[in-house]
Amino acid sequence: MNSTPSGNGKDCDTDALNSLLRGELSAVETYEQAMKKFEGGDQGVLSNLRRIRDQHADAVGELRSRVVQFGGQPSASSGPWGTFAAAVTGTAKAFGPGTALSALREGEEHGISEYEEALRNEKIDRGCKEVIHTRLMANCQRHVAELNRMIDSAK
Repeated sequence: MNSTPSGNGKDCDTDALNSLLRGELSAVETYEQAMKKFEGGDQGVLSNLRRIRDQHADAVGELRSRVVQFGGQPSASSGPWGTFAAAVTGTAKAFGPGTALSALREGEEHGISEYEEALRNEKIDRGCKEVIHTRLMANCQRHVAELNRMIDSAK
């Protein structure tokens, strides 16, 4: 585990933060793939997916900044999870909008689980946990609700 001091004398599990960062990088990649399914179609859905993707991109920036703040080297790619997520989304795209949206919802639910685990990690700085709880995880929870509405509309 990479645990290094920050400017305030506290340590933080930068490996755990990097894991969250890779998940957010994967989310950005996955939404970009899924948005291709809706090009030329429902512009409302496309606009919502673009906004969600942008929120994940903001989370990437926040997590990168936190990793650097605590002396770590931020992950540059989503790693194996990104490859898997892109394959799932690509397969879902072949089956229709509802399936693609369901795959995105499953990704958001996985992200919520990862954030919940991080909140239980005693080696993650309290300030990081605050951002995780109030912004990053809260966004994923809103995304699930939005995707549920989009799935219901696609039926």
